[in-house]
Amino acid sequence: MPLQLAQIAFPDIDPVAFSVFGLEIRWYGLSYVAAFLLAQWLLKRLAKEKLLPISERDVGDFIFFAMIGTIIGGRLGYIAFYKSAHYLAHPMEILQVWRGGLSFHGGLLGVVAALALFARTRKVRMAQLFDGAALAVGPGIFCVRVANFINGELWGRPTDVSWGMVFPAAEAGGVPRHPSQLYEAAYEGLFLFVVMWNARKSRLAEWPGALSGLFMLIYGAGRFMIEFVREPDQHLGTVLGPLSMGQALCIAMIAMGAWILLRARPARVA
Repeated sequence: MPLQLAQIAFPDIDPVAFSVFGLEIRWYGLSYVAAFLLAQWLLKRLAKEKLLPISERDVGDFIFFAMIGTIIGGRLGYIAFYKSAHYLAHPMEILQVWRGGLSFHGGLLGVVAALALFARTRKVRMAQLFDGAALAVGPGIFCVRVANFINGELWGRPTDVSWGMVFPAAEAGGVPRHPSQLYEAAYEGLFLFVVMWNARKSRLAEWPGALSGLFMLIYGAGRFMIEFVREPDQHLGTVLGPLSMGQALCIAMIAMGAWILLRARPARVA
């Protein structure tokens, strides 16, 4: 069946939000600022509810550690998982983060390492810190995925659905594609946040680490499915049979989430 023309026009939004003295401030960068500000607000609320093992005053330091972990882990993860050969040939580009190239899964590993260090310096239980982060990260994911959409990057596969969009990049081929960035924004950002935020009042919140495991399971499963309509990276293609690199990483994430949930559940007393 031939592809139909896109029913919804791709919005003409300048990726540059504004300029200050010739310095371009992009929506992508602002999305990360918004992500950390929203997380800080939510974490302060969790600290007030005693669902975070630190005081409201310490939330700023918590965010700082998470920010460093996100950026370093996200960059190293992108290099290792997606473009290792390129960066081995062009090592000076590794520090050029402003040109793009962050991996969610790498950022997750970076945050785990950073919060483990934070927990050690503050002498608090690591699992409870991870649970707090899992509760607060959803709105930030939503902001970043919307910024991906504004940038016209990480588009979906060709489609004939009525909401398909023709993305402006030449590499997109000028054919209607799934707006997979918006699918991810809705699922990973909004839906996951609603589920996790309600889970903080469930029995799972009584088991340190369980909320982290739940987050990894739900995110991994949903991202795995969305990857079927997201175009794989052109330089990688599929890496595990028909599966993309994102799906391969999500399989590991799902397995880890299930293990954490099982480990967090207290043994029944006969």
